[in-house]
Amino acid sequence: MSRKLLVCSSTAALLALALACGKSSQAPTSPSSSATTPDTGAAPDGSTLKVTAPTPVSPVNGAQPDSLVLTATQSQAKFTATAIALQYQFQIFNAGNTLVFDSGPINPTVNGSNISFAPSVALTPDQPHTWWVRAIYQGANGPFSPKTPFKSPLGGYIRGNELFDPLVGRRTVGTLNGNAQLTDEGVFLPDHVSSVRYDLQQTIVQGEFSMMIKGLTTQTPGTQGAKSKVFSMQEGGGDITTDDYRATIDFRGKQYPTPGAVTFRIITGDPASRVFDGPRVVAGGWKRDTWYFWRCSWVTGRATLEVREGSETGPVKYLQSTGTGSHEYRPTPHVLYLGTPIARGGLDDSTACPITIKSVWASANPRPAFPQ
Repeated sequence: MSRKLLVCSSTAALLALALACGKSSQAPTSPSSSATTPDTGAAPDGSTLKVTAPTPVSPVNGAQPDSLVLTATQSQAKFTATAIALQYQFQIFNAGNTLVFDSGPINPTVNGSNISFAPSVALTPDQPHTWWVRAIYQGANGPFSPKTPFKSPLGGYIRGNELFDPLVGRRTVGTLNGNAQLTDEGVFLPDHVSSVRYDLQQTIVQGEFSMMIKGLTTQTPGTQGAKSKVFSMQEGGGDITTDDYRATIDFRGKQYPTPGAVTFRIITGDPASRVFDGPRVVAGGWKRDTWYFWRCSWVTGRATLEVREGSETGPVKYLQSTGTGSHEYRPTPHVLYLGTPIARGGLDDSTACPITIKSVWASANPRPAFPQ
């Protein structure tokens, strides 16, 4: 008789878990005190999965990390010792309790009894936020952890083959060269010897290098230079002109016969035989006080340059591609510049100036939102 009771009890416990997992509720769209609107069979907090709430580990108590990684304890299933593969949902709210990031169901990094997740989100730097997390299993939601305060990081990061540099708050993760100076708008490159250098930890074999640029103009006095560069990439140091993995993005300055023209060049491993140029297009109507979005993207076999007025979705100023053969673009180490280092072409073929740059991104991943 006792064995029958034990079997019945175990079956009932598993059935309770299954019934709980069969319910579902919508993720909250606002930071109300109730996680969801409870449905039939839901717990008072709206959860429909019988697991414990995670406990935030870091950042907590208003801490300000250098880079944002959310860490919490794992949820534990109730009423059964059977392990189930849980996913998790992380949400971040700003100081006004507005939801600014929702991961949806994801598989975080597991480290012992903790889970960690580095959200790809551009929070307004140096501002108070809160976050919480809950477990999810087959459409059912566990209870959220307590909402936990933290302060967003001061600025950007270089992490592996990813660069994020908002260039706000007069901060950068790059190295300023020449007369480059940080301002309230971004980084200002006043002359041909000014640039910002970023050393990636890993190579971006395919991805993008993008940013917002202001100051380009053909109006008097016009942007200085001839074959001037607004940004560039290469393998290590040395003369970028003949570098095996040169990539230079050009804005023709007032010393060139056709000021305002846009073009680019990429070399994929051999400056003697693998040199590829994008079409040169004269794009008129450049406005000195207008921000322009620039993006160079590449995959094996093709490179593309895109320029838009005002924003990432603004009117197209330039959109051209070129084939790049079958050899990968794989500089090691991979070095990126805002502007460019001085090369054999001299000052007129160096950094286009004076320009201001902000919202810099380089990665194999899609470009995130940046603070406005």
